[in-house]
Amino acid sequence: MPGKLIGRVLPAHQRRTLDELTNDLDLTAGDSSSKKSAFWTMLVLSAVIAAAGVLADSTATVIGAMIIAPLSTPIMGVALGVVLRDGRMTRRAAGFTVTGAASVVSVGVVFTFLVPGSEDLLANSQITGRVTPGLVDLIAAVATGFAGAIALSRRDVAAVLPGVAIAISLVPPLVVVGVCLSQGAIALAFGALVLFASNFVALVLAGTLVYAAAGYAAESHAAEELSRRKSVLAISLLLVVVLIPLLGNSVAVYAVSVWTGRVETAAEQWVSEVPGASVQKVEIASNAVYVHVQTPRDLPPTDRLVADLQGRIPNGIPVVVTTSLGEQIEAGTVGG
Repeated sequence: MPGKLIGRVLPAHQRRTLDELTNDLDLTAGDSSSKKSAFWTMLVLSAVIAAAGVLADSTATVIGAMIIAPLSTPIMGVALGVVLRDGRMTRRAAGFTVTGAASVVSVGVVFTFLVPGSEDLLANSQITGRVTPGLVDLIAAVATGFAGAIALSRRDVAAVLPGVAIAISLVPPLVVVGVCLSQGAIALAFGALVLFASNFVALVLAGTLVYAAAGYAAESHAAEELSRRKSVLAISLLLVVVLIPLLGNSVAVYAVSVWTGRVETAAEQWVSEVPGASVQKVEIASNAVYVHVQTPRDLPPTDRLVADLQGRIPNGIPVVVTTSLGEQIEAGTVGG
């Protein structure tokens, strides 16, 4: 079935030849010096643009960096090398990917040190959106990988590649890794690195399936069916490994969302005794619950709020109430 589907989206008269595809994805084929020069120039520039966009919290700037970032080329080269069972091509492409990723992280670190002032990481949407990846990110990456592999394999759909570049997040999460490392936020840096790793594995898996189904392996006369299956199995296992932290993040995000809703309900009931008082925002961060309240006068005893939260959220979580009167009240610990 996958082969028939790929046959429909890659008709023989529109499919690029193996030589054409290899020339595009193998940075050491053909005029290698020119290719490498272009790759490193565009990669560094995209990293600088992405770093500026992340630190300025500018979505438009980050999108600009994603459009010109060339990191997907060696990643798709890994996929083609796997399909062709070309160990040298696979290793070279993986080497460009690893060194390129390390270079982008370094740009993020250096750029952060050069920009004066300290960065409030959790207040930056470009950072918070990339440090807690979930299953939705993986699904998007797999779909993007299929779109990119098909676009590269067809002569008539190259125009969709800029859209594919925007859809997949490669350089921005690596920049976020560098920014977080420079601020000593190791956990946040790891989250962004997981996002890049999941996107990498998804791209390689999708590319491998498309190129294998398109028949490129048969043209190389270097791949056996069993070897191809082993390669796809190995990549699939890597995908499962990446799924573990993504699934954990998804569960954690869902749990925080549920607990936040329960705290909001309890807090609204608690402040309803004070005319004109309202709950402005509820945050669960740094292992504590923060309830922001706007009130014209003193609030009811905070221990009542803590008691109401027992059974609604896990025990052992501190509750902090901040008011529009400038007070910050340590209300107590749930179940304490």
